[in-house]
Amino acid sequence: MSPESQQSRFDRQIVAFTHRVIKWRWAVIISTLLLVMLAGRGATGLFFDTEYRAFFGEDNPELQAFEELQNVYTKNDNILFVVSPENGSVFSPQHLEAIEKLTSDAWQLPFSIRVDAVTNYQHTYSEEDDLIVSDLIADAGSLPESALTAAKAVALKEPLLRKRLVNPDASVTGVNVTLQLPGKSAEEVPQTVAAARALADQIRSEYPDLAIRLTGIAMLNNAFMETSQQDMGSLMPLMFLAMILIMIFSLRSISGTIATLFLLLLSVVTAMGVAGYFKVGLTPPSAQAPLIILTLSIADSIHILVSMLREMKRGLSKYDAIIESIRLNFMPVFLTSISTVIGFLSLNFSDVPPFNHLGNITSVGVMAAFILSVTFLPALMSVLPVRVKVKEEGETGGMERFAGFVISQQKPLLYGTAVIMLLLVALIPLNQLDDRFVEYFDTRVDFRNDTDYTSQNLTGIYQIEYSLSGGEEGSISDPEYLHAMEAFAEWFRLQPGVDHVSTFTDIMKRLNFNMHNDDPAYYRLPDSRDLAAQYLLLYEMSLPYGLDLNNQVNVDKSATRFIVTVQSMSANEIQQLAETGESWLQKNAPVSMHTAKGSGPVLMFSHISGVNIRSMMIGTVAALIMISLMMIVALRSLRLGLLSFIPNLFPAAVAFGVWGLTSGVINLGLSVVIGLTMGIVVDDSIHFLSKYLRARREKGFSASEAVYYAFANVGRALTVTTVILVIGFLILSTSAFDMNASLGRMTAITLGLALAIDFLFLPPLLMLLDRDKNSKPKGALS
Repeated sequence: MSPESQQSRFDRQIVAFTHRVIKWRWAVIISTLLLVMLAGRGATGLFFDTEYRAFFGEDNPELQAFEELQNVYTKNDNILFVVSPENGSVFSPQHLEAIEKLTSDAWQLPFSIRVDAVTNYQHTYSEEDDLIVSDLIADAGSLPESALTAAKAVALKEPLLRKRLVNPDASVTGVNVTLQLPGKSAEEVPQTVAAARALADQIRSEYPDLAIRLTGIAMLNNAFMETSQQDMGSLMPLMFLAMILIMIFSLRSISGTIATLFLLLLSVVTAMGVAGYFKVGLTPPSAQAPLIILTLSIADSIHILVSMLREMKRGLSKYDAIIESIRLNFMPVFLTSISTVIGFLSLNFSDVPPFNHLGNITSVGVMAAFILSVTFLPALMSVLPVRVKVKEEGETGGMERFAGFVISQQKPLLYGTAVIMLLLVALIPLNQLDDRFVEYFDTRVDFRNDTDYTSQNLTGIYQIEYSLSGGEEGSISDPEYLHAMEAFAEWFRLQPGVDHVSTFTDIMKRLNFNMHNDDPAYYRLPDSRDLAAQYLLLYEMSLPYGLDLNNQVNVDKSATRFIVTVQSMSANEIQQLAETGESWLQKNAPVSMHTAKGSGPVLMFSHISGVNIRSMMIGTVAALIMISLMMIVALRSLRLGLLSFIPNLFPAAVAFGVWGLTSGVINLGLSVVIGLTMGIVVDDSIHFLSKYLRARREKGFSASEAVYYAFANVGRALTVTTVILVIGFLILSTSAFDMNASLGRMTAITLGLALAIDFLFLPPLLMLLDRDKNSKPKGALS
């Protein structure tokens, strides 16, 4: 059977199907609403995931290493209160009294298991033959000035405090609350953060000259959740408003606008309801699924409605125009929906679960939109009143004039566009991978501002952690072990960008100093294992409950926790620093330390970007192969199917070239752009090529006439849908979460370039490679 007869048979089936939809329009409308309501009930199962760990799969090796370290020692989930006196002096009676109160009340925060501050720091000193362990500052309001001066001198000299809980000029201090979150409820983090904010407000009201800022892992987790909620609350209404204005302007049909808005809402409700049935936790990326569904789903309606209104302008009745529009658009809309779904499903190759969720939720929404577009939309439009002005014979529009320009300038456009694309692709190497999880949030987010202040005025917020093993029970008292750790600490302190090193050896040096009557000559590591073990036992027995060494020393005294705090460095620099530290241990430390690996959230995020790009390349190739095969089968032309590779592949490549020229920083969000946009950019070429082939096969037009026909019949719809897509993703680019903002900007650039390539490069390429006769357009073709 010839392609033309196959097409004719399929068209007849679509016409018969649409007739039935219109005939049973009320049944279609009511059943659709009932089914969507049933799907939407699942939305009650949605929740906001408040863990940064949500960005890592359970089999992620960096997450596993970090969880293993935290299982050995105390977890480092925390809230850090950063206290800044107005007069720049922490060590005044009133300010220390406020810190004492804050420290005392912080023990009452939900899930609090430890509170560290300069006031309750367990200061050790000798008194004759006794080791005295006590709070550095107690009852500050009654202490004489000399005692406060002495306490300040101790704090600024103590390695465990300086540049960790007090800055070098004693103008800023911190109160660190360690949390043990059970992980049984999504409300644990919001509940704890709310209590911490209430405590900060209370201290501010009682001590107006104190500024208090909040940072830490719990605040990071909460920022993920709050940013998701804020984006959904602000971007969704903005997107709806933009959609309404664009549809009114482009369709000039109130009923068409109303029908499309209904379709968009039903698509979103269906997708989010299905996600709820699967108990999907929403994170900043996956929370953008409704916005993206709104943006993508409108394209189907626009194509169908534009065609319907055009046919009515040509004199067809409303019912006949609906049927003709579905006949013309069913296959292109189906193919574009499938290609978009394939692109988004490729996000399942991502190593980041929130991107898996984004791809799956959006895919459900896109397919729901397709089904609604060919059932609910024609049924509803057959009910709603539609008025159009019949077009005058011979009247041409702007798209027809643009088509004439492209045809007349085909060679300059073909070669000129090709040169520009190649030049921009050559700029791709200007891009560099970099991920700093704090900078995922812009300055509209309190967490970002408070964390930046902390990094600049107190201590860094990026940490590299090692678990240094001595190889056997009690081996942390071995002088060889202690000297190797001390050398490791001294090496790290000399590295550029390192703010602070927390090491067990600082405790042992201080104990040796104390047990020799605070003789400065003995501020060094003990000479014997037995002596070190005795010091450690005596010290541990003197520590109060909650301030023990469980956060630094494991149970059988065979390993200790080693923490390096660094300044705001790039992800690559931090990763390189951690690996250099591992190399140092291999070369200089005992064999028992050779297995130590750098760990921590910052390293987890720095690794995941590179891993995710490699995974997404596999997903993108798989999506490209599937979409290409679909194009070849759908177009029934191997030559045109292969030719479509060019307009489908180049937009993302050119966009990365533009990104390298304008920004150059690729974060985790951009690692999925190629896969995400692959299915969308194909949409334009599918619609253009389907109309082009219809003109070639059904009407016998030449290549140039077929190009003119395609522009006349689908050019306006492609322009409108691209404008909608670009605006939708530009709205996403205003997100306070930079991963989403970058994704929005890059996708908008890619889609804009896709339309330009499909309009300026694809038609001249078709006329060059698919020509068989040289006829010229003869006005508006139909």
